[in-house]
Amino acid sequence: MALVVEAERRLRSHRGGPALVDTITGNQDLETFVDTLVSHGALWGAIEDGRPVAFAIVRDAVVEAVYVAPPARRRGVATLVLTTLLALSDPPLDAYALPGDRATKSLYESIGWKARLLTMRGE
Repeated sequence: MALVVEAERRLRSHRGGPALVDTITGNQDLETFVDTLVSHGALWGAIEDGRPVAFAIVRDAVVEAVYVAPPARRRGVATLVLTTLLALSDPPLDAYALPGDRATKSLYESIGWKARLLTMRGE
């Protein structure tokens, strides 16, 4: 749960982050949201030395979020999570990335995906 709280806090600090968090969580509190993800098999994780270091949220064939704890970054963890998801019998087809989030866009491009949609919103 601590990793999800950390990810939510960091995501909210990015341009477009608050709107994406609200879209993904459906405005549920994080504990209820995580319980819902787990009960629906939509939360995937990576464990290293018995500790969670990364997670992905996948619903309706969409990777809604990928998060890797800072100490585990730049070691291929996110790529491993995504390639594992792509090997499933019902793999994700799309993913969300925030505007200007070059690292996430590069991650998705590294597995062969291409940007194809930009959502605009008046606020």
